[in-house]
Amino acid sequence: MAMTVHRSLVAAVPMFAGMSEAEQDDILARASSRHYAGGTVVFEQGMLAENFYVLLSGRLRVTQTTAEGQQTIVRMVNPGDLFGIARALRRTDYPGTALAVIDSVALQWPMTDWDSLVEGHPRFLANTMLAMGQRLQEAHTRLQEFSTEEVERRVAHAVLRLANQGGRKEADGIRIDFPISKQDIAEMTGTTLHTVSRILTAWEKAGVVEGGRQKLLVREPHRLFLIAEGNQPGLL
Repeated sequence: MAMTVHRSLVAAVPMFAGMSEAEQDDILARASSRHYAGGTVVFEQGMLAENFYVLLSGRLRVTQTTAEGQQTIVRMVNPGDLFGIARALRRTDYPGTALAVIDSVALQWPMTDWDSLVEGHPRFLANTMLAMGQRLQEAHTRLQEFSTEEVERRVAHAVLRLANQGGRKEADGIRIDFPISKQDIAEMTGTTLHTVSRILTAWEKAGVVEGGRQKLLVREPHRLFLIAEGNQPGLL
C-alpha cells in the first residue's frame, strides 16, 4: 500500500546528502513509500527490475541462489541503504532476492526514472557511486575473509558487522536488534549450520555472546574483535 512521502523521512538518508530542499522535493515527487511486513518478499532473484529502493526503517536480507540450489546471504540492507539498483549494475533483472526480516518501510522509484535522476541531479549520482563503492569494498572484504580466514574468524567478523550495522547498546553489551538465525550466519560465512552452532555454543560458555529469541547479544565486543583479527585463540 502506497503512502505519502514527506521530506522529513529522508533527513538522515545518505542518498539525499548535500542536496537542496528543491532537489529532494523533485526526487521525492517521483517516489512512493511502501510497507513490507516481516517475511514479505520485496523482489525475487531473476525478476524484471521495475523499481529501485531506499530503506527507511526495518531490515532486509538479500540472498542469491546458485544453479546448484545453494543459497547465500550476500548482504543485509539497513536503514538508509539503496538497494535493487539493477540499472546501475547494467542489469535488467534483480541479481538476488530481498526479504523483509522485520516490518520495514522503503521508498521506491520506477527504474525508468534512473537515467533522468542521474543526469538531472549530480549529487544523486555522486551519492550513488559512493554507496556502490562502499558495497564493493564490503564484498572485497568478505571475499578476502572467505579466502584466507578460518571459519571461527569469519563468523566473528560477520557477528561484529551485524552488531555494528544493527546493534543497540544495552547494559550487558550490544544487542543485534533484529532476528538473525544460526542458518543466516552460516549462509553469510560459507559454512554449515552445525559449525555455527558449535561456535556460538562455545562463545556462550565463555561469556562472549548470549543467545535468545534470535536476537543475539554480544557481551564482549572487544574479545570478539580479537578473535576476528586472529589476535586471540579461538574458543572451539
